[in-house]
Amino acid sequence: MTSTYRELVSEYFADKSGEMTELLEALVRAESPSSSAASQMPVKEILAEEFSALGMRVRTGRGQTSGGSLFARPRKRNGDARWQLLLGHFDTVWPTGTIESMPFEVDGNVIRGPGVFDMKGGIVQIIFALRALRDLGLKPEVTPVIFLNSDEEIGSHESGKYIRMLAKRVERVFVMEPALGIDGSIKTARKGVGRYTVLVRGKAAHAGLDPEGGASAILELSHVIQELFKLNDPARGITVNVGTIDGGIRPNVVAAESKAVIDVRVATNVDAESIDAKIRAIEPATPGVSLDIDGFIGRPPLEPTPANTRLYERAQEYARDLGFELTQGLAGGGSDGSTTSQYTATLDGLGAVGDGAHARHEHLLLDDTIKRTILLALLIMSPGLDEVQP
Repeated sequence: MTSTYRELVSEYFADKSGEMTELLEALVRAESPSSSAASQMPVKEILAEEFSALGMRVRTGRGQTSGGSLFARPRKRNGDARWQLLLGHFDTVWPTGTIESMPFEVDGNVIRGPGVFDMKGGIVQIIFALRALRDLGLKPEVTPVIFLNSDEEIGSHESGKYIRMLAKRVERVFVMEPALGIDGSIKTARKGVGRYTVLVRGKAAHAGLDPEGGASAILELSHVIQELFKLNDPARGITVNVGTIDGGIRPNVVAAESKAVIDVRVATNVDAESIDAKIRAIEPATPGVSLDIDGFIGRPPLEPTPANTRLYERAQEYARDLGFELTQGLAGGGSDGSTTSQYTATLDGLGAVGDGAHARHEHLLLDDTIKRTILLALLIMSPGLDEVQP
């Protein structure tokens, strides 16, 4: 990074806090819970206007059950262009109407409201980083394209195929998920996330008249649960949690069916494969019952691959030039960065600095978030990784 770029971009953002706050407020007031496809339309319209104003061609896709997605790229198409992906989501966990009890508020350097931190603040960063480059006449040698979805908070089941397609095409990905912790750590590792369902089928019988004639699905489920909890290994970052159970129809009937839903978290792809195999290998311990085990690791682990590490080290170097230290950490939850990391260099958690994702005290710190926006602009301007020595 040249000192000229750093000085130009830093100076550009000296008076942009008001404009950034104004756009953030508009996005937050356009409430967009993942569970309501219709609610996604207003925020998607705002974003389409913003990216169009940046001289980009915007394509908005409709979802089958979600609010769809937005893809933006430069209007002038160049088939030989090298791409970098700016990735994020505009859905939130907050239901429509939350803005009434959890209003958008600016208190000095602290901005509060549903979705400010996770992750509408990160979307504002994308827009203003690109504005800065446009207004300063700076053209990246690796062309930035943008993909924003509306189902990230519920697993990216519809948008995942597009994310994988883009990840195979681009040289690197900057994921604008919020930073890890108030110190603004980059998420260089994330646990993979899996969801499994165990369905136990037994045989019903009268609990008083013919208990021997039945095969209790609930009894068997208790054995299965014990086996599942044995798979926990905190030292390796493996957690297996039986979150819900269900079964039986009434106390005087031997239960013919029961079910458990399991959350699985793993730190490495090797452990993901191992835990998946162990869960599927569980055999019934109760005579006369059968097990139906369904599920998979939906989001793979984000691991510090060589390419990811090189991208993080570059960001660290640029941050030092800007006068702050960029740290790293492990996040327990997954993101779309976990997906892109399977295909290309990925830097996750480059978004807003603050705290309270999915919590009532959700907030971002404006000054630190602006620093991150300057960093993002400089990273967009940086050369491709293949031009940098490992």
